[in-house]
Amino acid sequence: MIPLVEGAPPQDFELSAEEAAALVAAKVVRIAPGSRAGLWRIRDNGYVGAATIGGVEIRIRPKMPMDRLFFLLGYARSLKGWRQEAVDAGEHPDLLPALAHAYARAADRALRQGVLQGYLEVEESLQVVRGRIREADQIRRRYGLPLPVEVRYDEFTVDIAENRLLLAATTRLLRLPGLAAPTRKMLRHVLARLAGVSILTPGRPLPEWRATRLNTRYHTALGLAELVLRGASYELDDGTSVRVDGVLIEMWRVFEDFICLALSEAFRSYGGRTDLQDRRHHLDEGRWVPLRPDLVRYVIGSDGVERPATVVDSKYKIITGPDGSNGDLYQMLAYCTVLGLRRGHLVYAKGETEPYRHVVHRAGIEIVQHAIDLTLQPAELLDTVDRLAGSIIRYGDDRELVPADSR
Repeated sequence: MIPLVEGAPPQDFELSAEEAAALVAAKVVRIAPGSRAGLWRIRDNGYVGAATIGGVEIRIRPKMPMDRLFFLLGYARSLKGWRQEAVDAGEHPDLLPALAHAYARAADRALRQGVLQGYLEVEESLQVVRGRIREADQIRRRYGLPLPVEVRYDEFTVDIAENRLLLAATTRLLRLPGLAAPTRKMLRHVLARLAGVSILTPGRPLPEWRATRLNTRYHTALGLAELVLRGASYELDDGTSVRVDGVLIEMWRVFEDFICLALSEAFRSYGGRTDLQDRRHHLDEGRWVPLRPDLVRYVIGSDGVERPATVVDSKYKIITGPDGSNGDLYQMLAYCTVLGLRRGHLVYAKGETEPYRHVVHRAGIEIVQHAIDLTLQPAELLDTVDRLAGSIIRYGDDRELVPADSR
């Protein structure tokens, strides 16, 4: 077992050539040859969680408190469910036991009032007519025979998307090592309550569910269930999908989602609208080089035309090396140039960089680096984001917009 801490210096571990090759291929950790044969220097590569890869168990502990991590995860754009409710992660310092504990508590609370039921559309062959006859299927499959009848009907059942997600997450967690005995006991109770629910087909997309008044008590459990299931796979840089035996979370994506959504909400009181991951802009006139800033705020000018007013990019960690964060600055310079803005904003996690202002030589463009302290309590963290939004508006007000046709 290889225990790591996010952001900590590399450590030396003994691995076989096959084990090292498996870790290199998965790209979950950064690995380099050590001081002698069979020894490898290993550190995290932006993930936290636990997984078994090539027979090697990897555990990566986040550098922030666990309750803070779950608060940030509530803003993940790929998940929904627990934004307005505190998640009980217990006293577990590692992600996987904490996630299992939080999910088991949330699922137990959700099911305590009974298993949610809903209407499910069913298509099958029956000896009697129920619901609506599928005439095309009847003719194609039965060649004019009256029975059996191809029908479609709605059934009131527990076998709905919400319960399928809970069953899949519960089953997955029970297969993983390192969970506390009380957590496993609670998960087995959850599993027993979900009798009659279908198992998800491996490799198929997760079923979609919609937040309604009827499933309010399920929201937190469903958000955590999706985290368990989505954290079991990820994409490499080449687009290859990799499944892992465990749960891994990309911290840069968690930070990006939190900053973008929290800032977008904070900007609402100042008017305008915000686009996240705005894909409409390109660096070149031929539109061969796409740009995708994390957040662009638009306002309508005095001439009635909507133009970009603010651009923000989040950076969880500065790239190491002799150039430091230079690449981030070049990227923001491109955003400001294309959007016609005199100021751009880079938001880092505090500890990776400190606030600083860069004035680009001969361009008249200013790039401001901000730092957010992720160790703050949730209310203080949101207050910090609100103040950041206010400072961005004050130092980049709409009067500084440069119409593209006048630049």
